[in-house]
Amino acid sequence: MKMLLLFLLFSSAAFAQEEDHKEESNERKHSISALLSHTYVSEAVLEGKISWRALPSIVLDYNYTLSHQWKIGWHNDLVLENFVVERLGGRSEIERKKPLASTIVAGFKPGKHFTYEIGFGGEFETGESFFLTRLGVEYSLEIKENLEFVSNFIYDIKWNAYDSFAIGVGLSKSFGK
Repeated sequence: MKMLLLFLLFSSAAFAQEEDHKEESNERKHSISALLSHTYVSEAVLEGKISWRALPSIVLDYNYTLSHQWKIGWHNDLVLENFVVERLGGRSEIERKKPLASTIVAGFKPGKHFTYEIGFGGEFETGESFFLTRLGVEYSLEIKENLEFVSNFIYDIKWNAYDSFAIGVGLSKSFGK
């Protein structure tokens, strides 16, 4: 499943419609994004049964633009509820108390609207923390100069624990040169 997701995510970048990019000398280098999202967990334990749960979360991302196609960033997602999940393989249950996922990501933007991201980091909370790998796709649409509407889809692989994905929408503000 993970390999299929990787293949679909990055093969679509190869077929994305290329558009002419004009590098402007006044291109903004920094951006801050704030999104409201839902994090989906398939291994959630609810009333003794394994089921899907949609958990409200908030996102705060910082990105630094290296070129018109490449960026690096620090992305942070906070789940706003406590929950219990079954560890992959059914070995045990893990209680999560408003976990924070924090990752360093690299982003590639082959066209005008879509950015493909990969990153590494951790999911932190008072009980147990996990190393994670993040795969994501972000869509952006300029509202006005230096302000964009953004939506994202991210998939987090929490090693030796559980996986989750999130869908969010919000705004991104660019600044600095």
